[in-house]
Amino acid sequence: MNKLVQLEQALTDLLQPTRRPVAIAFRDQAPPGLARLEGTQPSGCSFWRLAADGRAFYTLPADHFNCPIGSYTHNIPLPEARSHELTDTLKLMTDIGYLRMEEVPGIPRLQTTPAVTIYAPLAESPVEPDVVLLCGKPGRLMLLHEAAARTARPSTSLLGRPTCMSLPAAVGGGIASSLGCIGNRVYTGLTDDEFYVVVAGPDLRGIVDELQTITGANATLASYHQGRRDTLATV
Repeated sequence: MNKLVQLEQALTDLLQPTRRPVAIAFRDQAPPGLARLEGTQPSGCSFWRLAADGRAFYTLPADHFNCPIGSYTHNIPLPEARSHELTDTLKLMTDIGYLRMEEVPGIPRLQTTPAVTIYAPLAESPVEPDVVLLCGKPGRLMLLHEAAARTARPSTSLLGRPTCMSLPAAVGGGIASSLGCIGNRVYTGLTDDEFYVVVAGPDLRGIVDELQTITGANATLASYHQGRRDTLATV
């Protein structure tokens, strides 16, 4: 069985994600046989939704221009005629109190502009992913954090807006989690009880290997704590 198929199956069995895990890769060129996504999307995270729904494709930098914030986190310069859109969007966000301009320099970004970005369900990715995006419920994705801790891989602080910064945050290794942002929730349909964990592709196998231990340990501890609650709680 293909390694990526095995990894997606293990993640699905152990974590019950609410959507299929998505593999994302940043490359200099598209792999043979993979089609470029047709049409347009309003945001970079819209590509996540399409891949989670089962589509495999690649995008070019121009496909990201509709999302000035996503273009910023992916280090994709907007064309001169549209460069004002980033400033306009940031001004809106600061004017309504959503963001402070001094926060912007601290937003993680890709180090280089990807010539192509490849999106696919993990099991169907034509290349090794740079990051793997998981969407699910807190009680399950908690296990992924605990498995990562067993591998001693770094974990970022819990991220908020913009959600897309979780991808460059995880590229350097380990995992990055995001509560999501309102734009992402609108564009992807993320529900109020879902959030994201992004795992660096090279670290995924080691983290998955620890998941079996962590899920078993949590099952044992659930029984332990339930017994303590039943025995010690008096009101």
